[in-house]
Amino acid sequence: MSNLYNNLAVLGCEGWSWGCIHAHGFAPLMAAALAIFCCAWWWWWVMKIQKINPPLPPGPLGLPIIGNLPFIQPELHRYFLDLSRIYGPIFKLRLGRMIVIGINSTSLANEVLKDQDAIFANRDSPAAAVAGTFGGLDIAWRSNGPDYNRLRKLVMREIMSKQGLDACYMLRRREVRRMVKEIHEKVGSIVNIDEQLSATALRVMMSTLWGDDPSNLIGEERQSKDLFELRKRLDEFVRTFAAPNLSDLFPVLAPFDIQGIESKAKNLLSWFYGVFESVINNRINIGDDGKEKKKVSKDFMQQLLDLHQRGNDKSSLSITEVKALLLDMMVGGTDTIPTTAEWAMTELLRHPDKMAKLVAELDMVVGNQTVVEECHIPKLIYLDAVIKETLRLHPVVPLLLPHVPSETSIIGGYTIPKDCRVFINAWAMQRDPKLWDDPLRFQPERFLESDMSYRGNNFRYFPFGSGRRICVGVSMAEKMVALLVGSLVHSFQWGLLEGTKPGLEDKFGIVLKKAESLVAIPIARLPNLEQYQ
Repeated sequence: MSNLYNNLAVLGCEGWSWGCIHAHGFAPLMAAALAIFCCAWWWWWVMKIQKINPPLPPGPLGLPIIGNLPFIQPELHRYFLDLSRIYGPIFKLRLGRMIVIGINSTSLANEVLKDQDAIFANRDSPAAAVAGTFGGLDIAWRSNGPDYNRLRKLVMREIMSKQGLDACYMLRRREVRRMVKEIHEKVGSIVNIDEQLSATALRVMMSTLWGDDPSNLIGEERQSKDLFELRKRLDEFVRTFAAPNLSDLFPVLAPFDIQGIESKAKNLLSWFYGVFESVINNRINIGDDGKEKKKVSKDFMQQLLDLHQRGNDKSSLSITEVKALLLDMMVGGTDTIPTTAEWAMTELLRHPDKMAKLVAELDMVVGNQTVVEECHIPKLIYLDAVIKETLRLHPVVPLLLPHVPSETSIIGGYTIPKDCRVFINAWAMQRDPKLWDDPLRFQPERFLESDMSYRGNNFRYFPFGSGRRICVGVSMAEKMVALLVGSLVHSFQWGLLEGTKPGLEDKFGIVLKKAESLVAIPIARLPNLEQYQ
């Protein structure tokens, strides 16, 4: 929120030129009038909320007009936990015209995400997201309703089904093996695991989305500069969506786009959609007779285009929806998957005993004469526990994406106004000592005898959300993180620089990343060179 403070500080600082009115006499009058207006508005707002029955949740008293904005701390997941210790498991903040509700207990999360899921299934669509997704046509930001349900069902049934994911496995495998080969070339030297995982995740998503034609990306070949450019644009896109925007906090300012955030989102969208348009045109050959002729492929692009060409309103996608879904998958898959894998490797390197257990399991299930394949994953029980424990301590989206009630509701005995923003602090609940034994300790064994899954049915553990808005990419993430971590641990023995230990400091954002990238030194542990090709 620091950028927002600076913007607020300069909003009213430009001088006025009123022609015939003397500036020296007018300025104090304007200042007095503004002060009176602010006090009157503040009094009216306080009196209004005091009449609400049941009342709004408790929370810190803010300033007139801007509310609690000056007091927001950048590490929101920790700040919200601190507020819950003062005001209880449900509290409110006011950010300009926006009311924010924080939820920090499993019982209240159950009320929001299960008992009243239909009411709270809308999204907070910031101005940048609306501008950056052609009006919110994607899954992440689209409002709940028939169109959202249709889109979600199509994606889950056709794209993220077991059959759909299995069809793309060889594309994912190829890029993971490429990662292993690149690391093998650096054996004995320092490897930046974050950079390696991010590049691999990007290549995986490119291959999964539009197959094995490298000229489909930006230029004629898939070169490092192309990857760098795409990674740069994706990072800019995420930062633009996450940036505090006065247009969201003060809707009256939206037409002016004071910070230029919407314009930037539109420009980035235009760049991405240009890439997608090129890919789509390469995939669909249009002959002189105007008939479309499809290439045969098993990637997500072809599956999406098949849905586009069905011509049935209930089971087809518009071409704009196809592009919006491609962007959803690019943004989601290239950030969350490598971040989770990096956190898992960090915890394993901090706990050599857990690493040894995982190595032993991999040697038993996979052996040292082959490589990790997705067919091994169901048998790798301890690897699954390692990833689940990683996501308990380091959920990639710590506050989930905000939920917006479609009507005024009652949660925990308090009134939750229509169109407010509800943040659910999964990070805090998954570290709650009332819910977990020794909650800050990395202990994968706690999941060995547990029936907890990623499906959001238990509000002690729901790193991907729950209900109608649970992440559609859970199955994809589950497979990819296991394949990445399993391949890194099975193929290499990892060491640290002398006297160092990986840190656990995180950096808040839409995705909760490590503050410092993980670096380590690999040593080959498999006997055959072919296993590194």
